[in-house]
Amino acid sequence: MGSQEGNISYWMATAPETSFPHYQGSDLKVDVAVLGGGITGLVTAILLKQAGASVALIEAGRVACGVTGYTTAKVTSLHGLTYAKLTSAFGEEGARVYGAANQAGLALIERLVEQLGLDCDFEQLPAFTYTEDPQRVSAIEEEVEAAQQAGLPASFSTDIGLPFPVQGAVRFEQQAQFHPRKFCVGLAEAINGDGGQVFEQTRALDLRLGFPCTVKTEHGSLRADHVVLATHLPFFDPTGLFARTSPSRSYAAAVTLADPAPPGMYLSADPATWSVRPLVSGSNQAVLAGEEHKVGHGENTRTHYEALEGWARKRFPVRSVDYRWSAQDYLPADNVPYIGRMIPGYGRLHVATGFKKWGMTHSAVAAMLLRDHITGRHNPWSGLFKATRLNPLASAKEFAVHNLDVGLRFVGDRLLTLRPPPLEELAPGEAGIRELHGEKVAAYRDEDGRLHAVSGRCTHLGCLVAWNAAERTWDCPCHGSRYTYDGQVIQGPAVDDLQAKHLDQA
Repeated sequence: MGSQEGNISYWMATAPETSFPHYQGSDLKVDVAVLGGGITGLVTAILLKQAGASVALIEAGRVACGVTGYTTAKVTSLHGLTYAKLTSAFGEEGARVYGAANQAGLALIERLVEQLGLDCDFEQLPAFTYTEDPQRVSAIEEEVEAAQQAGLPASFSTDIGLPFPVQGAVRFEQQAQFHPRKFCVGLAEAINGDGGQVFEQTRALDLRLGFPCTVKTEHGSLRADHVVLATHLPFFDPTGLFARTSPSRSYAAAVTLADPAPPGMYLSADPATWSVRPLVSGSNQAVLAGEEHKVGHGENTRTHYEALEGWARKRFPVRSVDYRWSAQDYLPADNVPYIGRMIPGYGRLHVATGFKKWGMTHSAVAAMLLRDHITGRHNPWSGLFKATRLNPLASAKEFAVHNLDVGLRFVGDRLLTLRPPPLEELAPGEAGIRELHGEKVAAYRDEDGRLHAVSGRCTHLGCLVAWNAAERTWDCPCHGSRYTYDGQVIQGPAVDDLQAKHLDQA
């Protein structure tokens, strides 16, 4: 099941499993330790290996079983209505750099597929951002103009191949899609050997910075001249990136249609955001996604799957829903990912996070930037993506809103749950914050009636976790850490499990 507790994605179900060893604690010394075996860590590791560096890739679970295995896997530089916003916040040059970097990321993914002979259903398709609202056509036209000024293959279109009318769309030519887990498994195999090592089921727990750095894992320590944190939101975060990002979940389904799937990749620009792509061009299968919300918010996450499937059946001739899954990403405060040195003036610790749900091309952008930082090459994109930046003009509102919400969570958790209901009231299949021996605990009663109780406080910074009924997980609403129903860490920034609570009853 990888690092998810509930629903399995199509990508997870249709790719080979991996069985790389865990780290043996043999006091390994490498040029670069890459922490995180998703697409960002894997592409970074292969580029560093190709540049002549010795690399150890450390993954807490199995490679590409976290966020990468639960994406929609569009490889595109069209990221909704992005370029007009970027032009406003960073100027025309900032928008141009962002577009050039993501186009280069797309080209890198394609080059690795060809170079390594990866069988991962990679294919070129046009990408569209569309609206059904006549009042939003002007925003579409503004985005086309901004993207064209940024040097991107953009045009305006109204006939885009969907089985319902649209008022207008941004069209990008020669974008791509693929099977992300097949791609990543192939990368891991190419990294392993001849100066590269892949270690699975090895959670990194802490770092000691120095010359070299020391990475502490659950199976022993290793040393590296450089460390790359590619763990989504970093677990080691001395500069507070968690305060400049906001965790968000969304939902997807692989469906079989009565007719061929639409011939492109689509994203709506309307308040209800929907995503569409064919599983493979010309097939009757499609991946549909939507229902975005902040992690840990909402009463019953199962309703998001229901809403997605309801929309799908309304808009497409759905014969069957074959897979359904959800994914999580982090939204940066100023609309640009944080990539580069993590600490000003210290050149051995590097990070990539805040991909705002466009991780396929941004992973490749990050890999090229991090390779260049580590090997001493100049990269013209560094300034825009700088991880230590704080752009008040672009990020002040989002920064304030996110951190106000986190602050309210800390206070509200304590006020609203002063007297939580007793544990005994939980019915089979139910979960919630309950009282046990005078303490607030996160309790779940499984379908067989057995109770599972763990500490209700996230081990990252102490927020009260919330139950995710759709995936049967405990999710932190502050910074997005996730745990199984019995408290094991699924997703950071937390590294420690929720402590189990002993029950007087079975």
